[in-house]
Amino acid sequence: MSTYHLPAGTAAEGSYDLAVSPGSAGWEHAGLHILTLAPGEAHALSTGDREFLVLPLRGGCTVTVDDRVLELEGRTGVFDSATDFAYLPRESEALLSSASGGTFALPSARTERTLTVRYGRKEDVPVELRGAGTCSRQVNNYCLPGTFDADQLLVCEVLTPGGNWSSYPPHKHDEALTDADGNPVESELEEIYYFEVRGENGFGYQRVYGTADRPIDVLAEVRSGDAVLIPHGWHGPSVAAPGYDLYYLNVMAGPGQDRAWLICDDPAHGWVRTTWDSQESDPRLPFGAAAGQEDDR
Repeated sequence: MSTYHLPAGTAAEGSYDLAVSPGSAGWEHAGLHILTLAPGEAHALSTGDREFLVLPLRGGCTVTVDDRVLELEGRTGVFDSATDFAYLPRESEALLSSASGGTFALPSARTERTLTVRYGRKEDVPVELRGAGTCSRQVNNYCLPGTFDADQLLVCEVLTPGGNWSSYPPHKHDEALTDADGNPVESELEEIYYFEVRGENGFGYQRVYGTADRPIDVLAEVRSGDAVLIPHGWHGPSVAAPGYDLYYLNVMAGPGQDRAWLICDDPAHGWVRTTWDSQESDPRLPFGAAAGQEDDR
C-alpha cells in the first residue's frame, strides 16, 4: 500500500470506514473520517483541538452538540444534489444519530480559535461549473473563503463526468509565495481526496508528482472509498474512466492565518486554461439538482 494512496478499507479504524488524522497522515493540519451509521444507530464525536463539518454523503442525520439540535436532511447520493451540513467547533461533544442510516463525511482541521455551532443550508452552497470540453466538471463549494466561515478548514466536492479530466491543469499549493509586489499567489495547504465512482466496477486515476527539491510520485487507480493524501507537489489530473462518473471530496488545511486557497499551475500545462473560452461546458453538467449554479472557467 502506498503511503499516499489508501484503498477502501485499508485506513478503517473503529467505527470509521476511513480515518485520516494529522498524526496518521504524518502532517499537521488536515483530517477526514468517513462514518456509516445503520438505521437507528448513533455515534459520539469529540472534536478536541479540531473544527469539523458533518457532511452527508448518503442519508440524513441529527446532530446534537452543545445543547443544540441540528437536523440534516442530507441527500440520496453524491451525484444527486449538494447537501446541507453542520459546522462543529473545537472542544465540542457531539452526538450523530440517523433514523434511516447513512454515510457521513467528517472533514476536520486543527485550529486555535473557537467559533460557533452552525447549520449550512443546501440552498446556500455555490455550485460552479469549471473548465470546458473534456475538462468540464462541477464543484460544490461548501466551506471556502467567501462561502462559509471557518478558521482553517476548506472543503469542496468535485464531480467529473465519465471520460473527462478534472483537477487539471496540474497545480500545487504547498508553500506561501508572493509576487514582486508582495501580493500572495500561493498558499500552503495539505489536502485529502476521498473518491466515489458511479457504476459497478467503476474506477478513475489520480496523479500527484513533486519538484526536484520535494519529490513525490503517485499514479493511483482509485475506486469508491479510496483516499489520496497530498502533502505537497503538483496534483492532477483526476481522470474519470469513460462510462464512470467520478466524485471526490477535497479537504484542505494549513498553517496560514488568512485561510486562503491560492494555487499555482504547473507552467508546463497551465496554457490549457486558455483553450476553454472556445469550448462549451459538458452538457451532462450539472449533476442532479444543482443550486446556485455558476459558470467559472
